[in-house]
Amino acid sequence: MNRVINWFKNIRPLKVLSVFLAGVFLILTQACNRPTIAGQPPQPSAQSPNTERYDPTKSYNLNRPEGGMNNFSDVDPRAKNFEKAAKNRAEDLSRNAERNINEKGIDSPEQYARNYRQGTPLPERVKNLGEDIGSSAQGTAEGVAKGTKRGLENIKENTSNAAQDLTRNAQRAGEDAGDAVNRTFRNID
Repeated sequence: MNRVINWFKNIRPLKVLSVFLAGVFLILTQACNRPTIAGQPPQPSAQSPNTERYDPTKSYNLNRPEGGMNNFSDVDPRAKNFEKAAKNRAEDLSRNAERNINEKGIDSPEQYARNYRQGTPLPERVKNLGEDIGSSAQGTAEGVAKGTKRGLENIKENTSNAAQDLTRNAQRAGEDAGDAVNRTFRNID
């Protein structure tokens, strides 16, 4: 009980009055302030003048549909030159393939169908196929011979390199052993 009495004696009326006045001041400044500060947030109609809105009546610069996924180009617009280069390269390869077919005497599927319909004799068709197979076999045989020759040269070269490496390694091992013996003699002295 003495504690409570001592506490009330220590309370100064000036402190209580200052706290009360600060609370009243805070309440009045918030309650009696302008309504825009403590009011509702601004509505969408009150947008800043720099905000641009979509207007469906205007025509905007959009990508034109070119096909592909989502009706637009599947290629990065910055890579248009690369796309043209790839198309040109594909056309060149296609022309090259057709030229190779014509130079090597391979008949087109249309010609095979025409020969079959016209009744080209079987021996002549077999002869044409035999010539194609013969030239292919000859090319394969030449390729195998070149590959074998090159493989033998590689084996010879690898064998000589291995012998040279073996002698170098033996010399290094001998030198290392000699150095180790010299170090042990120095450590004993």
